[in-house]
Amino acid sequence: ARSRAAAGAALLPSMLMFGVILASSGLLLMIERGILAQMGPPPPHPPAGLSRRQGRDSAAELELEVLRDTRNRTIRALCGQRSMPRSVWELPAGQRRTVLRHLLVSDKYRFLYCYVPKVACSNWKRVLKVLHGALRSVDVKGRMDHTSDLVFLGDMTPEEISYRLKHYYKFIFVRNPMERLLSAYRNKFGEIKEYQQKYGVEIIRRYRKNGGSSAGDDVSFSEFLQYLLDEDVERMNEHWMPIYNLCQPCAVRYDFIGSYERLQADASHVLERIQSPSSVRFPQRQAWYKPVTAATLHYYLCNTPRRLIQELLPKYILDFSLFAYPLPNISSEFCRQ
Repeated sequence: ARSRAAAGAALLPSMLMFGVILASSGLLLMIERGILAQMGPPPPHPPAGLSRRQGRDSAAELELEVLRDTRNRTIRALCGQRSMPRSVWELPAGQRRTVLRHLLVSDKYRFLYCYVPKVACSNWKRVLKVLHGALRSVDVKGRMDHTSDLVFLGDMTPEEISYRLKHYYKFIFVRNPMERLLSAYRNKFGEIKEYQQKYGVEIIRRYRKNGGSSAGDDVSFSEFLQYLLDEDVERMNEHWMPIYNLCQPCAVRYDFIGSYERLQADASHVLERIQSPSSVRFPQRQAWYKPVTAATLHYYLCNTPRRLIQELLPKYILDFSLFAYPLPNISSEFCRQ
């Protein structure tokens, strides 16, 4: 136990320093000057699949504890500043509508879940529907209906909203911001005609010469990022709006922040915490799903103008800093590998 404590003490200062620097206003200047490259990133999110007993005795579990401590300290430090909202009622009306529209309610199990598109939210919605008897099984095939048989906090009265925010268990799941953006890009512009027609055609019209004949299904990743750079965060589609803006972790004090990298293990923790029936489990990833791998992300980032990524970072910097994700490595040395 003493050796574990010593290891934790050794890891903690660098982790906390990483969190503090990420949250500081001088971050982008440090990126430009290359100072951040001299620091190590936080430990990687440990893989899912370890049993609880194995996890307690593993280095991965220790790293997870340090990661969560860093995340919690960074959130407290940022959210403790005077300019930050202390409750949803201190948010501007538009921001309040957004977060209340993304908080799903279970009165039966007394919890609130802030759903984040491209972070397994469809499977969480399936779980909610099974818990409330609207769906027979989480394995039921077919397209997910994202509104029916679900209760949104925004549909309640101010008194009902305040009571649930104060007394219910609140959780959220997060994901590496660049990985989430790439997942949204590949899914929406590679597979869904509605998004191709609504957003793809407009993106190509704006950023491509002689692109008037495009059906919106050939948007490049660079064009997509340029569109995000020019878009007002508060007006973004939810699939690429920053997690901070969707779920407002300063205005809503979440009891648990799970991560996409440990989806099964963290989901099991939540289901145990809300005392769901043992028959209800979190769905396994569908066989047809093509995840964003490290190699895929490397390819897209290294084939995108570096300037574009650097200029886009400020819009997602709170997602990187508050949830302790390393900034994307787009150095020439890394991209030559």
